Formats: sequence, C-alpha cells, structure tokens
Amino acid sequence: MDTVFRRALRADIAAMSRIRLSVTENVLSDPTRVTLQMYEDYLEDCGRGWVAEIDGVVVAFCYADKVDGSIWALFVAPGHEGLGLARRLLACAVDWLFALGFPVITLTTTPGTRADRFYGRQGWRRGSASPREVAYSLSREDWRQS
Repeated sequence: MDTVFRRALRADIAAMSRIRLSVTENVLSDPTRVTLQMYEDYLEDCGRGWVAEIDGVVVAFCYADKVDGSIWALFVAPGHEGLGLARRLLACAVDWLFALGFPVITLTTTPGTRADRFYGRQGWRRGSASPREVAYSLSREDWRQS
C-alpha cells in the first residue's frame, strides 16, 4: 500500500466532495451547504488543503482556514479509518497555520463522534459544547508537547 500526503489540487475537489458526502458521522444536514466553489476557495484564497492518496486514490483530506486560523475540514473515506491519515493531514494543517503566526487554532465538530474523541487524543482542548457542536482549540505550546 503506497500512501502519499500532498497539497490538494483543483483536480482533487471531486474526490474530496465524494469523501465528505460519504462519511457516516458529522453528516451534513444539507449537502448543498458545502459547494464545490468552497473547496476551490480553500485551495489558496481562504486557506490551504492537503490530501492523502493510497495507491493513487484520494482517500482523506484536510483544509485549514488562513483567515481565522481554523480547521475547516478533516475527513477520511469510510474503510480507510484507523490508518493514521487524519493525524498526518491534521499535522500538515496545524504546522502551516502556526507558521502563519496564529497563536491558537480552532475547530468545531459534532459531540460524541469519533472526531470528538480524536481531537482530544491529539492534544486539543475541548471547549464549549451544545447538542450540535463542540469547540476545540490548540495552542502552539500544546502542539509542541503532543
């Protein structure tokens, strides 16, 4: 199994969208909320994206928002969980945002999901929560210690 981690390209947008729509947790209540234009905007204008390929097929992706210093998306295709892909992609995004000068990086996810547990294991601090959303933050110091 040949795994490659690289910057996302415009040609990856269809695969990233398929992955986003295929997940069984953190499902979009309205799939039209995330448009193909949003994926394109986050390639450079609003942020940067990375993908993980296995044997030439995109199976996971992550986007960082350079406007507010947040993680916009991190998703792994069903059947490819547990391979360390999310951890490696998240590291690319976090390193990039800290290199841009953000002292703290934030994100939100759905409470009680694998993602909710994942971020805690990666050293993120769990913040405010509601039935629909939980906030996480990661300081540069916490990242260095993890």
